[in-house]
Amino acid sequence: MMRALVTSVLLAAGLAACGDATAPSGEPPRPPAPMEDASTPREDATVPPPPLEDAAVDAGTPAYPFPLPPGFPQPIVPKDNPLTAEKVALGRHLFYDKRLSGNGTQSCASCHEQERAFADSRPRGVGSTGQVHPRNSMSLANVAYAATMTWANPVLKELEPQANVPMFGLDPAIELGIRGKEAEVLARLHAEPKYPDMFAKAFPRDQDPYTFDNVVRAIASFERVLISGRSRFDRFQYDGDTNALTAQEKRGLELFGSETLECFHCHGGTFFTDAVTDTTSPSGGRKFHNTGLYNLDGKGSFPLESRGLIEFTGVASDMGKFKAPTLRNIEKTAPYMHDGSIATLEDVVEHYAAGGRTITEGPNAGVGAKNPYKSSFIVSFVIPAEDKAALVAFLRSLTDESFLTNPALSDPWPR
Repeated sequence: MMRALVTSVLLAAGLAACGDATAPSGEPPRPPAPMEDASTPREDATVPPPPLEDAAVDAGTPAYPFPLPPGFPQPIVPKDNPLTAEKVALGRHLFYDKRLSGNGTQSCASCHEQERAFADSRPRGVGSTGQVHPRNSMSLANVAYAATMTWANPVLKELEPQANVPMFGLDPAIELGIRGKEAEVLARLHAEPKYPDMFAKAFPRDQDPYTFDNVVRAIASFERVLISGRSRFDRFQYDGDTNALTAQEKRGLELFGSETLECFHCHGGTFFTDAVTDTTSPSGGRKFHNTGLYNLDGKGSFPLESRGLIEFTGVASDMGKFKAPTLRNIEKTAPYMHDGSIATLEDVVEHYAAGGRTITEGPNAGVGAKNPYKSSFIVSFVIPAEDKAALVAFLRSLTDESFLTNPALSDPWPR
């Protein structure tokens, strides 16, 4: 009975997130689809790429199979960067290589640590030059399915162009800081004895495979295999193991899927986020939400350094809108929110129970619950302390220990 309820709730939430207009049969009835503002970016549906085996362009190179858990659809892979084992292997080495930064001090993994579900423990990211980024480092778990990259960029839709941002970007903060040091960084890669064979095998058609375009393609290939879907919740949901969750966690799951708390509207479906695309829904769900985190002037303002979707659209109602991150492995990705300003899961629950955060003093003072741009799904609720604890317990059941310790995803360089 419980597993049937879970399936119905999560399927309904996943369909709502994708904008599907038909309701599945059976009980409970499908919840309403999340409301969208007219300012939410959209695009026409596109034709999904061919299967991986048809997309492989290097003769004799087999397509790399996705190790997909039960219930996971096939992710979209760009036609111009088919996934191969050789590219994944090279990308793994580059992802962990500190030589891929202007001053040789940081790698991609510096802000995306495996044991933290490829996020980190800082409130906001810190770049190779010590600059503090205005936003929290987002988990890369299941990033192959992300409809948009980063917290609030509606046009950055693929991993390849996203990788260029930390590598070469200067604004809003320097991250890897390669700009102006391209030749020096490539020379470091040339000097590594492991790389000649790896680059040649990953890009066999290129006379000189040592290019930043190929670096980006390889890193994106590795990131596409960061698949997480073997938590205790998954054993309960997909393997039929009714003992995988405790009674408390099952109660938390019921609350999560209830209209009282509204969690599933933005964090539903297989990936516990509504910002998802795959081969079954190639146009994706590019959704962004204001959760009442700030209300600086009583008119909805957010701190100037990180105001969300409005930075791209200029539309007033997009103030404070950010992507709903995946809740998979959420226990490991603290602190929370786009700026890391909420420390614990218990504090996150209190934030939503209040319908928004109240800050009583300082430059960010304001009543978030009264933010005029706040999502209609962020409503206050009153539940007993034991139910709040049950909700947090359920969220912790989404931790995939095998993902956090998988040696195939770990740092390949000697320490």
